[in-house]
Amino acid sequence: MPKDTPFLSPELLLHGYSVGIFPMAESRDDPEVFWVDPKKRGILPLDGFHVSRSLAREMRRTHWHFTKNAAFEDVLMGCADRSETWINADIAQTYSALYSRGRAHSFEVWDSETLVGGVYGVTLGTAFFGESMFSRQTNASKMALAGCVDLLGRAGFTLFDTQFITPHLASLGGIEIPRARYHLFLEQALKKTASFQRFDPSSPEEVCQRMTQ
Repeated sequence: MPKDTPFLSPELLLHGYSVGIFPMAESRDDPEVFWVDPKKRGILPLDGFHVSRSLAREMRRTHWHFTKNAAFEDVLMGCADRSETWINADIAQTYSALYSRGRAHSFEVWDSETLVGGVYGVTLGTAFFGESMFSRQTNASKMALAGCVDLLGRAGFTLFDTQFITPHLASLGGIEIPRARYHLFLEQALKKTASFQRFDPSSPEEVCQRMTQ
C-alpha cells in the first residue's frame, strides 16, 4: 500500500461502528490505527443525564449559546489539541470525510463568537457514537453534552455510545454495561432511523429546564 494511502475509509469506519468496534491510534504521530471492542462499554442514557445544582445554576444564567454542525473541523481539532491524543491524521481525515457525507456531526458551545467547547460523533440509525469532546472554559464540555443529549432525545435517538466511562462522564449519568448488552442496544438502534438535523439546539436555559423538571 502506498505510504500516503489512508488505512481508514468512511465506508470501513461506518462498518466498524455497525458491528460495535471503533478506531484509535496510540498517538497523533503514530500512523497505525487499531480497532477497539471493550468488554465493558460506556453509554450515556438519553433519559438519565445528571445536571448537578452547580451546572444547572450556570446553564440558567449563562450567556453562552449552542450550535450544531457549525464548526466541525474546529471541534475535531479542539479534541485533538492535548498532550496525548488518539486522533492521528488518518482518523481526522476520515471523520472529516464522514462529516461531508452527513454522517459525522458536531455540537458546539460558544461564548459570543469564541468556541469554548464541543463534542463530535457519528450517527447510524438511532445511535450516536460520541467520539470526543473538549472544553476551553469551565463547564463547557458538560454543557455541550447536555445540549447534545437534549437534541438527540428530541430527535428520536436511542443510544449515546461514549466508548469508555471516565469520572467526568459518570458524574453526568454515564454508565458501563457488558459488551453483549451493548450489542443488543446497538442492534435495536440500527433497525430504526433518526436525524441529527431534525431540530435546532435549544438554549442552555431551556435544556436545563427540560432536564430538571
